[in-house]
Amino acid sequence: MASWLKALAYGAGGIAVVGMAALVALQEKLVYVPVLPGVARAYTVTPARFRLTYEDVWLRASDGVRLHSWFIKHSPNHRGPTILFFQENAGNIAHRLEFVRLMMQKLECNVFMLSYRGYGESDGSPSQHGITNDAQAALDHLVKREDIDTSRIVVFGRSLGGAVGTVLTKKNPDKVAALILENTFTSILDMAGIMLPFLRWFIGGSSAKGPKILNYVVRSPWNTIDIIDQVKQPILFLSGLQDELVPPVHMQLLYEKAIERNSNCLFVDFPNGMHMDTWFTGGDRYWRTINLFLQRFAPDDK
Repeated sequence: MASWLKALAYGAGGIAVVGMAALVALQEKLVYVPVLPGVARAYTVTPARFRLTYEDVWLRASDGVRLHSWFIKHSPNHRGPTILFFQENAGNIAHRLEFVRLMMQKLECNVFMLSYRGYGESDGSPSQHGITNDAQAALDHLVKREDIDTSRIVVFGRSLGGAVGTVLTKKNPDKVAALILENTFTSILDMAGIMLPFLRWFIGGSSAKGPKILNYVVRSPWNTIDIIDQVKQPILFLSGLQDELVPPVHMQLLYEKAIERNSNCLFVDFPNGMHMDTWFTGGDRYWRTINLFLQRFAPDDK
């Protein structure tokens, strides 16, 4: 019996050691994927390809990193709303232009697209602390612009972008009118247990069971579930029920945590939506949902 317990302990220890090594070595490559396999890091297209009026905006994050972004304006005299869009972890902002083109058409909005550090033409290497600084730089730029209605800035984040957007919205209750989250995870800690099932006992978010001894080696935990209830602004949750990457229950858990303290939360699911195509499969219902949300919480009062 004693030898069996010893073997079990050694086995668990071995798994922990291997898991720790894998997390330390590979975590940035799992969380941040600036370059898609077989595709150059450079932008494949620009907004001009979609006949969108835009400007290249260069920013400096608080730590000095130089960032690139696109500000895409709906029309010369159109002042809002303005969507500050944070993308998923893979690829760059050029890969989201078809979505943004449709967003501008359906929502009659301006869109600001930020390249996280290490993505697109932005300098640096991605990290949670760094990207948080990048997001703040983008928002600070927007609130200084004179060609938009700064009272109607809405943060929109998909997947990783939802984690980024939640942090930014929480920190800026006086600058962000509302938050939209689509197919966002509760935390990278929970996602690690999904992507590497043999580590579930050793890693996880605040609600996970087990010793979670590997949590401390994760450099970008993005614990959205732990701060979502601190967001005071209205939140729209858009959940694709066929999400093959982030289990849809993550969005439900985020909503349930948020609504405990924030009554201005709305959860809408889309039965055929997958991780990247909910905006497409959701059709008119998807855009109508967002439009109604914007009309209610980022209205044009002028």
